[in-house]
Amino acid sequence: MFRVSVPYADKTAVVSICKYIGATQRPDGSWRRPRRVKDGFVPQEEVPVYENKYVKFFKSKPELPPGMTPEDETQSDAAALSKTAKRNMKRKEKRKQQSPQEAPSAELEHMSLAAEEETTSDSTEKAKKMKNLRKKLRQVEELQQKVDSGELKTPSREQLDKLSRGQALRDELRLLEADL
Repeated sequence: MFRVSVPYADKTAVVSICKYIGATQRPDGSWRRPRRVKDGFVPQEEVPVYENKYVKFFKSKPELPPGMTPEDETQSDAAALSKTAKRNMKRKEKRKQQSPQEAPSAELEHMSLAAEEETTSDSTEKAKKMKNLRKKLRQVEELQQKVDSGELKTPSREQLDKLSRGQALRDELRLLEADL
């Protein structure tokens, strides 16, 4: 703020220099009025996000242990394997070399297991289908009872279609039960 002497007044006037945020358009199309803001104003979008001490500590913490350089890290990867880890690596390589010779027998076992899984999955699918058909038949019977009792005086088009599908559902259920 500046103090300025005004020649025609006995007192000094205080003049403040302000900034303006220009008029902006809202998403709905209306306009915001220009705003006068004080010096030092920082828009909300530019205010840094608050970070507590814990977050600041871990952001400033180096990735490597103290005294270790990135070059040392690349060298230590190769030497980091223990004796047992190296032994396990050798065993895995031997298994990979032996596996192509034993592959045909493994494929036959896999194929027989797959065939068993197909038969079990077919039976489970049929069981699910039968359960679904029984549920639909139960709904058809309940709807028929409502129509017969007069509880439902004018059934809608969908309800009439459902009632007409009742016999087809019974036939399909009989076929599935015969397959099992």
